[in-house]
Amino acid sequence: MSLKSPSLSSNICVLAPSSVARLSGLCLLFSASLLLGMNSSQAAQAEAPTLDNQKFNACLDNLVQTGPFAGVKDTFAQYRPQQGDPSVLESLDYQPEFAKEPWDYLASLVDEERVLDGINASNQYADILARIESEYGVNRYDVLGVWGVESDFGTKLGKKDVVESLATLSCFGRRQSYFRGEYVSALKILKQGDIDKADFKGSWAGAFGQTQFMPSTFLQLAQDFDGDGRKDLVNSQADALASTANFLKNSGYQPGQPWGYEVLLPASINAKNDRKNKQPISHWRSLGLTLTDGSPLPDSLASAGLFLPSGKNGPAFLVGRNFDSFYAYNASENYALAIAHLSKQIENQDTNVEFATAWPTDDPGLSRKESREVQESLNLLGYDVGEVDGIIGDGTRRAIQKYQADNGLEPDGKAGKKIHQHLMDSSAELRQAAQQAEADETSLESESSIATGSSSSAKNAEAKSDSSGFLQNKSLMAIAISLLILLAIIIVSRRRH
Repeated sequence: MSLKSPSLSSNICVLAPSSVARLSGLCLLFSASLLLGMNSSQAAQAEAPTLDNQKFNACLDNLVQTGPFAGVKDTFAQYRPQQGDPSVLESLDYQPEFAKEPWDYLASLVDEERVLDGINASNQYADILARIESEYGVNRYDVLGVWGVESDFGTKLGKKDVVESLATLSCFGRRQSYFRGEYVSALKILKQGDIDKADFKGSWAGAFGQTQFMPSTFLQLAQDFDGDGRKDLVNSQADALASTANFLKNSGYQPGQPWGYEVLLPASINAKNDRKNKQPISHWRSLGLTLTDGSPLPDSLASAGLFLPSGKNGPAFLVGRNFDSFYAYNASENYALAIAHLSKQIENQDTNVEFATAWPTDDPGLSRKESREVQESLNLLGYDVGEVDGIIGDGTRRAIQKYQADNGLEPDGKAGKKIHQHLMDSSAELRQAAQQAEADETSLESESSIATGSSSSAKNAEAKSDSSGFLQNKSLMAIAISLLILLAIIIVSRRRH
C-alpha cells in the first residue's frame, strides 16, 4: 500500500480490500509520495507551512475523549506527540508539477538492479517463500514483486514517525476522519506489542513495514509467520511476506494462475483499454491476439481483460484476476503492472526489462542508475539537485528545465533518455575529472590507512630503528674516513712521482 512518490519510491498504502474503492485516490497520492521519491522538501516550493501547536494539543485533548479512543487511552497518553509534523501536511496537499508517463513510471520501478535484488531475495528466502506459497496459494514471485516495488526489498521503509504523522493528519488537513481511524489502529498495534515504538516509522501517511501496510489493514490481515508471538512487519521478512500473501489472497487472488501476459494485437483490431471487461481466452483468440512470439494464447487463464497502458500503439496485456489483486494493493494500474512485470522478470531471472512491444515514445524512461547519472551530471555542471539518490523528483526536474533553457533545448523538465545522453556528453570531462579525484582520494585514504595501521609497528620498532640508524651512521662515517685515507694515499703517491 503505497504512500510514496516513486519511496519509493518510490515508500506506500495497503488498504483492506473493502476500502480500496472508497480511498483509491488517497492511496494513489500515498504511492506517488513514497515509491517515486517525493519528500517533504519537494512537496512544496513555497515556505513550509507552520502548525498551531496549541490547536494541535487541543485537538488531541478532544480526540482522546471520543469513543474510538476509549480502549487505547493509556497508550494514547504514553505515546502522545509533543508537537505535530507540518511536513506531512505538505505531502497531503502535494500536487506534482510534472506528469509521469507509464514508461517513466515502469523504468524507475523495474530495472536491472531491482531484478537482480529480487533474484537474490528469492534465493535467500527460498524456504520461507515456499512455505508461504503452500499455505496461502500465492505465487512466491508475485509476493517478491510487491516487496520489491513497495520497499525495494526492505531497504526503504520510510522515516516518518507513524504516530506523530497520524496524530497530525487527524487534526489538520483533508481526510481527518480517515486518519483518526488509522491513528486508533496504530495505537492498538503498539498496545498489542507487535511493533516497538522505535521501529514504528514509515511513510508520511502512516504506511509502514517491509510491504507498507496501513495500520487498519495490519489489524485485519497481518500474520505471525515466524511464530514468535508478534506480527512484526518491520523486522521479520517472514511476517511481512506472509502478510502480503494474505492480503492478495483476500483480494481474490487465484492460486495456480498467472497474472496475465503481454500479447500482440492485430493491426486491424479496434482495441479499447478495459481490463475489467473479462472475456474468455477463446474470445481473444478469435480476434487474432497472440503471445509476443506469435504462438497461440495459452489456457492458463479462464478469462482476461485487455490492458493498454499507453494505448493501442504500445505494449498490450491480457490480465486476469491476480492482476486485479495487485491493483487492490494500491489502486493504480501502472503500479499493478510494475508488480506484475517485476514478478515475471525475477521468476525468469531476466534482467532485460524491456517489453516485446516498445513504448510509443522516442524518449523512454530512465533506470535508477541512469537517473543517478543525470543528477551527478547536473551537480557537476552547476545545477544543484542536492543528494544523488536516483529518484527524479520535482527538484531534479526543475534543474533539468533550467539546464534545457540554458542550452537551447525545450524546457519541459523531462527526465528521459534524450536529456540523459545530452548531460552525459556535456559533463564527460567533468565526470572524468571527478572520477580521477575520487580515485586519488581513495588512494590517499588507502595510504593513510596503511600508515595508521603501521604506526604501532613503527613505535615498537622505534628503538631498533634508532639503534640501526646509529649503526648505519657509524658505517657511513667509517666509509667516509676510508675514502679520505684512500684519497690522501693517492695524492701522496702522485707527489712522489
